[in-house]
Amino acid sequence: MLTAIIGGSGLEELESLVITHREVMRTEYGEPSGALTFGKMSGMDVVFLNRHGPGHTIPPHRVNYRANLFALKQTGVERVIAINAVGGIDNDLESVGLVIPDQILDYTYTRKHTFYDSDHGPVKHVDFSYPYTEALRQKIISTAAQNDISLTPSGTDAATQGPRFETAAEINRMERDGATVVGMTGMPEAILARELELDYAVIAVVSNAAAGRSGTEISVDEIMKNLKMGMDQTRILLELVIPQL
Repeated sequence: MLTAIIGGSGLEELESLVITHREVMRTEYGEPSGALTFGKMSGMDVVFLNRHGPGHTIPPHRVNYRANLFALKQTGVERVIAINAVGGIDNDLESVGLVIPDQILDYTYTRKHTFYDSDHGPVKHVDFSYPYTEALRQKIISTAAQNDISLTPSGTDAATQGPRFETAAEINRMERDGATVVGMTGMPEAILARELELDYAVIAVVSNAAAGRSGTEISVDEIMKNLKMGMDQTRILLELVIPQL
């Protein structure tokens, strides 16, 4: 099975990926965020896609999620590991920590959330009770445990519209709804992967305390510093997980 890694904020490239070629794709849903990068990681074939495009120029609400997932499917990808930067709602979560979410709450709007919206195509209802592929989640979790990489093995990701950060009141509402982390790219990526029958799991990197949780304003400089450390851990974990798949 061919594995794809979708990089988010802080993971614009994979240093350990031995690149063989890049391919510019076009789909019936438009163009992906950028060229697909093909190569080998830990001896395994991998495709990498930078979700926010070259130079991090595509904000979360304008990512063409349908084109991204469809292009990966067209190349023969069967499983996707997505990397998401998130804020911690649960006060027990520390910045630079990793979370492998098992549930998601969708607060986004205006995004293209389905492939099944054609005027002439069939209506299809997809089960989304458990939005992530459990076997893939467990493989990431067990690999981390075997290599003494600390992470939180479950959590609920609140997907927000962005690009602004949330208000403290919104974070309080999300906590009442059951969310433990908050990010801007979790949806519709997860449901589109499910519609395409792709295995899909997320490594969420906690880069800051969510709005109102630290008593101070959110600092982008602090986020970027934490992301660098968190993404270093993520790269190590990916290099260990990929051969196990």
